[in-house]
Amino acid sequence: MEKGLLLVNLGSPKSPKTADVKSYLLEFLSDQNVIGMPKALWQPILRGIILPLRSWRSATFYQDSWTPQGSPLIVNTQKITNQVQELLPNWNVKMAMTYGQPDISQTLKEMQKSGCQKVILLPLFPQYTQSSTKSILDQAKSSQVPLLVIDRFYNHTTYQKILAKQIQAMWDKDSYDELFFSYHSIPTTMVKHGDPYQKECTATTEQVSKLLKIPSKKIKTVYQSKFGPLPWLKPYLKNALMQAVEIGHRNILIATPSFVADCLETIEEDYVQNYQTFKACGGDKFQLVPPMNDNLDFSKFLADLALKKEAQDAK
Repeated sequence: MEKGLLLVNLGSPKSPKTADVKSYLLEFLSDQNVIGMPKALWQPILRGIILPLRSWRSATFYQDSWTPQGSPLIVNTQKITNQVQELLPNWNVKMAMTYGQPDISQTLKEMQKSGCQKVILLPLFPQYTQSSTKSILDQAKSSQVPLLVIDRFYNHTTYQKILAKQIQAMWDKDSYDELFFSYHSIPTTMVKHGDPYQKECTATTEQVSKLLKIPSKKIKTVYQSKFGPLPWLKPYLKNALMQAVEIGHRNILIATPSFVADCLETIEEDYVQNYQTFKACGGDKFQLVPPMNDNLDFSKFLADLALKKEAQDAK
């Protein structure tokens, strides 16, 4: 029996063309784990207002960040998958996306056909939240392939050490006034209904900060990538950047722990939009700690997670 490991990330349009971006956004924003409004109310708004206005604008952002190899998120996730496959030569290691291709359910069924009677499912989101992890679990379970699930890893010491090492290396290269831990925001209603994401983000900042040689007063947790008019977790990164400049903190380093691979949010939202806001307000140094991407230590960590999960199941 072949051992299987499926790594799952968010996804990307097939191309940066407006039509493909529209199809991707339709799938993404129709997920009720992402937008909890009743379909009868939400779909007319989505199809009649949001998609016509947002698709072409998002397409321009994707065009700016697209690489010769394709979507940065897909390319970087494939690199992680390839490294983990090399570290687990006797396993069948694949990647899939929550939205777009490769499809989660289809990939799992293909892995089963190839001899994987049970697959370890590992979402590439360190912190658990309904709007990312739960959608992955729902799609995976629909395949009816037997699964072992690793649904979060923010609390693993090895992961925290890898993240701290990356941050410290960037901090030591230059002089900064503040370090921002910037996480993808979620609607506050999800937290009120029991989503553990905010607590896990706060815990990530606290635990990693203990490993850093950076004064705690210089470290702040913020959130980014808000969508729509409803309140999301605050403080928002953009506002925090403007407030930092107001008090004379013009040199900011940003870590993005909820993104393990470079994507539209890190490349376009942060390095273009948030950078422009920061500079326009009078900011000076603006730098991001790179996501894990093809960091071999991170790939080894993922491989070890799978091995430990498999060993636990074998007992």
